[in-house]
Amino acid sequence: MIISPSVLSLDYRDTKQQLAVLSQSKAQWLHFDVMDGHFVPNLSFGPDILKAFKKSCDLFMDVHIMVSDPEYYSEVFIKAGADLLTFHYEAIDPNKIEKLVTKIHSLNAKAGIAIKPKTSLDVLKPYLHLFDLVLVMSVEPGFGGQSFDETALAKIAALRELKLANGYDYLIEVDGGINEKTGAQCKEHGVDVLVAGSYVFKNDIIKAVESLC
Repeated sequence: MIISPSVLSLDYRDTKQQLAVLSQSKAQWLHFDVMDGHFVPNLSFGPDILKAFKKSCDLFMDVHIMVSDPEYYSEVFIKAGADLLTFHYEAIDPNKIEKLVTKIHSLNAKAGIAIKPKTSLDVLKPYLHLFDLVLVMSVEPGFGGQSFDETALAKIAALRELKLANGYDYLIEVDGGINEKTGAQCKEHGVDVLVAGSYVFKNDIIKAVESLC
């Protein structure tokens, strides 16, 4: 199980110390949420902040862009340090998905695609073979601290079945409302990567990460 703590919930008064503690935990990835105030009604971090995180810790940079122009911002954030760049299905013309994945891979990053809770998994089926990761949102993207939407569990299970049936290589990630209980539910349904923000950074970081593994 890969744990990817979300810096959206990090206490920025104590960033250096929290990252130091996180580096001693079992977390392998760091989840970095990019919001443009247009695709979602919130603003978050730009590429310079990602560069700072990249210099401050050795974790794999799991970058989730919730923006209206993923074609432009994918390159910006990969150059800033993204190891994995995940964009939203809802933010792009489906006819441009394959081209964007090719571009991401050409920049030596892994490519992920995300869907909102109300988006049917069916829309992704023609593209699943292209991706290294599929992100199931279990809250509406834009703000941390929301409750887990259990409709995500069926999507996770279906993605697992499609992966096994077709020999796909993507990882299945879930983001939103993850804690010890909901994390266990997601693991039972076949998830590979758990994103957790408030649960990790508002508790004992090492113990919280351990409880998700």
